[in-house]
Amino acid sequence: MTAEVSETPQKIRPARPSLFRRIRASDLWWSFTHSKTAMVSTLLLALLILTAALAPLIAPQNPYDGAQLDMWKAELPPLWQADGEWPFLLGTDTQGRDMLSAILYGTRISIVIGIASVALSLVIGMSAGLVSGYFGGFIDNLLMRIGDVTLSIPTILVAILVSTVVRQMLPPDLREVGASAVLVLAIALSAWVQYARIVRAQTIVEAGKDYVQAARLIHVPARRIMGKHILPNTLTPILVAATLNFGMAILTEATLSFLGIGMPPSQPSLGTLIRIGNQFLFSGSWWIVLFPVIQLCLLVVAVNMLGDWLRDALNPKLR
Repeated sequence: MTAEVSETPQKIRPARPSLFRRIRASDLWWSFTHSKTAMVSTLLLALLILTAALAPLIAPQNPYDGAQLDMWKAELPPLWQADGEWPFLLGTDTQGRDMLSAILYGTRISIVIGIASVALSLVIGMSAGLVSGYFGGFIDNLLMRIGDVTLSIPTILVAILVSTVVRQMLPPDLREVGASAVLVLAIALSAWVQYARIVRAQTIVEAGKDYVQAARLIHVPARRIMGKHILPNTLTPILVAATLNFGMAILTEATLSFLGIGMPPSQPSLGTLIRIGNQFLFSGSWWIVLFPVIQLCLLVVAVNMLGDWLRDALNPKLR
């Protein structure tokens, strides 16, 4: 007796679209391609970041290397002026440092400090907001009162206080080496409260939903609930806030360096270059301060324009 075996055809699952196709099919991509502000700001920001990252390859000199500086070439005007010399396209400063090279390297420092400070403040603020909103009670009151005290003091004063205290705690031979780390810490400790409040508000809303209550009933650890279930639902407003605060972090670093408690003259950021050039503004060497100011303005404006577009694109009320 022959047994007949019926074979059921296996269901073929459709291939999952690639990440690039999913991005191109998203509403965010459509909004980006139909916004001139977003495209111009992204192009400008990408150009500034790329030139800063490639500074060792495209800069005429290394402004941090004292052996490459020539005091005989100090305060040369831009190339298009009568006394300008090649390859000093934007002129030189009082130490013979090529301004174009100094701006490219200074932009790199400003961007790195801005990204690092935003990342650190994100970690602090998101952790505080999750713990505060999830557990509530005494922990919530304590963290939010600390945040209220921080907000009651102007941001720049908090950054100055933290920078001064930490700098005095370091040995004298480490103060210049650790200047960038001190700046990152100072800016992060003055900006974490905004992230904490956003995450706390979202956490309180999500913690009352059924899926969180069900996870609690089956004794899922609180750490997993906060990290895997609640945190992803808070990322949209956090992304917008982080983009906008990136420009503010760059400005804060420039302000601290301009006041003389930021990056040292041996490793100048844009703020340090502006402080140095400001001393010679009325002596005729206008290019020493003008070009770093233009670079800083372009960088901050590009970041803020991109942040404004992102805030509108991710706002469901405007769709």
